[in-house]
Amino acid sequence: MVIDTLGAMFNESVKQNASKLALGFVGERALTYHEVFQKVNSVIAFLESKGIEKGDKIGILSTNQPNWGIAYFAIVSMGAVVVPILPDFSESEIENVLTHAEVKALFVSENLYRKIDNEKLPNLELIMLVDNFSEISHNGIFDQPSFTNEDILPQKEYRVEKDDLASIIYTSGTTGKSKGVMLSHWNLTFTVKGSGKIHNITSKDRLLSILPLSHTYENTVAFLLPFAGGATIWYLRKPPVPSVLMPALLEVKPTIMLSVPLIIEKVYKGKVLPSINSKVATRILYKFAPTRKLLNLVAGKKLMATFGGCVEFFGIGGAKLDPTVEKFLIEAKFPYAIGYGLTETSPLLAGFDSFKGKYQTTGPAMDGVTLKINNPDPITGEGEIWAKGDNVMKGYYKEPELTADVITPEGWFRTGDLGCFDKTGYLSIRGRLKNMIVGASGENIYPEEIEEIINRFKHVLESVVVQKKGKLVAMVHFNMEELESKYAYLKDQANQYVENYLNELTKELQLYVNSKVNKFSKVQLVVAQIEPFEKTATKKIKRFLYY
Repeated sequence: MVIDTLGAMFNESVKQNASKLALGFVGERALTYHEVFQKVNSVIAFLESKGIEKGDKIGILSTNQPNWGIAYFAIVSMGAVVVPILPDFSESEIENVLTHAEVKALFVSENLYRKIDNEKLPNLELIMLVDNFSEISHNGIFDQPSFTNEDILPQKEYRVEKDDLASIIYTSGTTGKSKGVMLSHWNLTFTVKGSGKIHNITSKDRLLSILPLSHTYENTVAFLLPFAGGATIWYLRKPPVPSVLMPALLEVKPTIMLSVPLIIEKVYKGKVLPSINSKVATRILYKFAPTRKLLNLVAGKKLMATFGGCVEFFGIGGAKLDPTVEKFLIEAKFPYAIGYGLTETSPLLAGFDSFKGKYQTTGPAMDGVTLKINNPDPITGEGEIWAKGDNVMKGYYKEPELTADVITPEGWFRTGDLGCFDKTGYLSIRGRLKNMIVGASGENIYPEEIEEIINRFKHVLESVVVQKKGKLVAMVHFNMEELESKYAYLKDQANQYVENYLNELTKELQLYVNSKVNKFSKVQLVVAQIEPFEKTATKKIKRFLYY
């Protein structure tokens, strides 16, 4: 049986795993696959009663929770189109998405309902509280749940085809304007199938979901894939700050987790390094490879215990992983895995399983996907990565010209990323084509590579390298909390000392960076960025704000 629609995938998994736990909040009773099936049918029946039909656009604006998935499967099973909206979108961004996508109905969580202005959304006919599926009237009154009988069944049969539109996902890009990426049922089920060949997920697996479900990365790899495999997916009722996340990890003991580089980099810089640097002996021993590896191995065991002790697959995607952190993970024998892709490719293009990686690569192409370097540099082999496969989007919604810019007549998707392959077919990413800076003599400068060096410097949290008036400028966000605690004992004079130290630090950083880069990539100015950089849902810096 070929499963090529999300509804068919859902039904097959329910049939195989009916009595197993499917979706739940940590610390509470999880719903079984059969109970999820009943709730999905109830939601479909309710949507039918409100006149929702195949092809209608239905939004989900909600924090992660079991009912997010129930709403999602109800929408796609009846052939309607789901429009997931990132919770951190502003009110105007949400309004633009709902208007541009012509959203007819919306599932919204209570904590995000304040972002909806009914008066500006005349086409929005139905608003439902996703927390308990109650209907919200246009004057903002939360009614009683719209249905209580979970035995209720849909009245219609829905014929959904593989090439039917399943989802429109609006990107929160690093370059500015959001675009509506149109993904078909086959785009998504193809990616689920291919991802499962990288790491097989079964009903024995437990996943703790901490990234937004409305982002393709989490949606496909941490929701659709584990659901198809019969795993149990757990959610948090509160944001995943350490005080919430740490107890949850110990309770769930996940076998699978998905993360973005920033999370694991914070763990390394905030816990591993300070622990090693706190003693003179370990600080000295860490400078020598044999003893560093032993110390990293010990730290790796502690890290594994922090994550519950059962992790078999710790997926990292959404941005490039810091080389120093990756070296630590390798030496710590931590089961990390890297994936590479874009919203436009549903999202996975390449990836490797735990313990099958190569340093600073994203692994080989996913099964069924063809990758090539277009017009590679004859010396370095670098060029723009082009992709072809059944996971490439149908196009940008209502944007035929933009679609034509990124999908060639032969069906190649131009990723906008620069990369190269090694002899074994493992892909390495150099940076974004749009971020690349052309030097005075025509040389290519990759800001991401300079940023990697900057981010390894003491007290640095993150950075952005840009070109301003022909000069390379490094904007650097230092760990102000760390610096302020250093001089806290000076009380009233602390601020002055921090400011003086910051000035010295920027000079020292400039010398450090310029000693490690080629002559074309030397930084002319270092500027302290006091506030954290604004980021996308996958914690990538919105670079366009700082050009």
